[in-house]
Amino acid sequence: MREMSVQTHDSRMKQSQPWCYVPLLVVAVGLCVGYLAGWQRYLSLTFLAESHESLESFVAVHPVAAPLGFALAYTLSVAFSFPAASVLTVFAGFLFGWIGGGLLVSVAATAGATIVFLAARTALGGFLKRRVGGRAARLACGFEENAFSYLLMLRLAPIVPFWVLNIAPALFDVRLKTYVAATLLGILPATFAYAYLGEGLESVLLAASEAGRSLTPSDLVTPQITLAFAALAVVAAVPLVVRKAGLLKRN
Repeated sequence: MREMSVQTHDSRMKQSQPWCYVPLLVVAVGLCVGYLAGWQRYLSLTFLAESHESLESFVAVHPVAAPLGFALAYTLSVAFSFPAASVLTVFAGFLFGWIGGGLLVSVAATAGATIVFLAARTALGGFLKRRVGGRAARLACGFEENAFSYLLMLRLAPIVPFWVLNIAPALFDVRLKTYVAATLLGILPATFAYAYLGEGLESVLLAASEAGRSLTPSDLVTPQITLAFAALAVVAAVPLVVRKAGLLKRN
């Protein structure tokens, strides 16, 4: 009891320090600055369609600097919570192939997510347990005990926005190694599916360019991209299968 009391006191003292909120404030300021500077324009399919030739040339001339620079840009975009993870993953598949791009994104996305998670945990770690009681407090404890399974299931199903899942676990004070492992494994299927979609965009962009028109949503309906969306549907069904298997095991 005394040890728990000391831990609770230390936790409260930590949260009372203003510096705890600085990392989260930096993330918020970075996001605002990015939008004010118009960086979101570069995180769109329109920009990819307009600049695909110059981007491909840059990658060809800089085979090392290009992927490293892309990984850094991806990490920062995730760390500052720009809602463009799927579009950037399409970029990666287009520029580096679905395997190379998928691997690059997996590492960069996990790194960026970890940065924003640490920022949020510094400011909000254990928030639910300190501020609420009853069923909500028990839910927080249950999430902590099964954090890997819960977070993995949420990552596998691309339903909840990526940036939301980067911050939400901080409210439950999830361990760093658990967060990193569940995030890395959970994003792999959707990451490679979107990267595969990106690799299939090359023929679409060329066709649109030869026709002298801009890329439209209807241009994305190709066998490769249809297969990518089918893969995403399978990914979304994984949590349901896991839950049903768990119920059958209990019975």
